[in-house]
Amino acid sequence: DSMSLTWGVVLAVLCGAVLHAGWNTLVKSSGDKEVDTALVHFVGALVAIPPLLLVGLPPAATWPYIAASLTVHVAYYITLAGAYKHGELGMTYPIMRGSAPLLVAIGSSFVLGESLTPLAWMGVLAVTLGVALVGLAHPGEALHHRRALIYALANACVIATYTFIDGSGVRVTAAAGHAVASYVLLLFVLDGVPYPALVWWQRDRAGRRAIVAYARTRWPLAALGGAASLGSYLIALWAMTRAPVALVSALRETSVLFATAFSVWILKERFGLQRATGAVTIAGGVIALRFA
Repeated sequence: DSMSLTWGVVLAVLCGAVLHAGWNTLVKSSGDKEVDTALVHFVGALVAIPPLLLVGLPPAATWPYIAASLTVHVAYYITLAGAYKHGELGMTYPIMRGSAPLLVAIGSSFVLGESLTPLAWMGVLAVTLGVALVGLAHPGEALHHRRALIYALANACVIATYTFIDGSGVRVTAAAGHAVASYVLLLFVLDGVPYPALVWWQRDRAGRRAIVAYARTRWPLAALGGAASLGSYLIALWAMTRAPVALVSALRETSVLFATAFSVWILKERFGLQRATGAVTIAGGVIALRFA
């Protein structure tokens, strides 16, 4: 079977996961989550323009996928900013990212006709369980933050949806003999417009002046964040042309481990026995996915 997870693909996706956790920590460390998320994507779009001009546009057959993905991504930013507003990174990120691969695994047989082996299912479940253990250091606490929980679960459904759309889109791109990067770069260039426009439109004149002032000081970090976000997604979608979407999706959620490490190291959150157990469970899941 040509669609299998090799160590090379595993390592690439793990690097992507580190990048992904990095830009999420960047957003979480900021004073204004909405403006920071908008800035990361706006600057990320600018970063994507030169390479897009080099590789060219993806085939026309992929444009409906890109249009659908852009629509779903707006919902992603709204639920993401909502989750971060109502709960800490250590709690919301794992719920959002952890439940998504499970939804992808359940849906991939219906949507993509990909069936998973029992070992692959064990891997997906282990990653999901590990992510829950890492993230929900106090499960009771999570239930108190009902609003954060609702946003986070909605976000997971959104992630699963665009994973299917983009996973299919890049396969169409690759089948047409185009570079996977052409799909991802065009997506990022177009994606840099709607959410920042929405944030800008929602603010009054003083709010907009504040955005400009904030952007002046934060743009170098936002450029890093945008590049990390682009690199992370490019790696994940490239991997989906090489291996089953559900396995790549689960593997990508090891970013929760890295996000936890970053939040302990940079944001000084706690790391206890439960998080350590979760980390080991995720590692076991990753190994199961590799050999599935």
